[in-house]
Amino acid sequence: MSRALRWIVPLVVLLVIGFLLYPHLKNAARYYELIREPMPAHLPVPVKGVLPRSLVDTWGGARSEGRKHEGIDIFAKKGTPILSSTHGIVTRKGWNRLGGETVTVLGPGGNYHYYAHLSRYADLKVGQWVEKGTVLGEVGNTGNARTTPPHLHYGIYDFKWKAMNPYPFLK
Repeated sequence: MSRALRWIVPLVVLLVIGFLLYPHLKNAARYYELIREPMPAHLPVPVKGVLPRSLVDTWGGARSEGRKHEGIDIFAKKGTPILSSTHGIVTRKGWNRLGGETVTVLGPGGNYHYYAHLSRYADLKVGQWVEKGTVLGEVGNTGNARTTPPHLHYGIYDFKWKAMNPYPFLK
């Protein structure tokens, strides 16, 4: 295969997929560059004022309905700002049964960063570009966390939505 085809074919495929799955994306070139970037080896803790040394690895713990925990719970006072752990594109903002109020950001490497149990959203729109450190919302206990202390459930999922443990990236 010629050198030109090696990058043209994946580009065309990704642009078509991007426009089909994410019609709200206005800048396909930025999307393409974002997913081609490597995922950072280290990420900042996405809750303002929480230090890495205070984190506990809650990955894989038993959950209701026979599920395993696919993230890390970061406990903080209700209303504490939640910060984007990476730059990227907001791909989802809304409610779901388990996560309650959630925000999902597509970051480098095509990985999704999932922020759940928010008490409030920042003024964000789906398709919006955010930088690392952008406020996404505030810590809460919505969804299936309504009987727990306020916390952020932070998860990282690859392009196929397969979960990976965020703890090693945060410590």
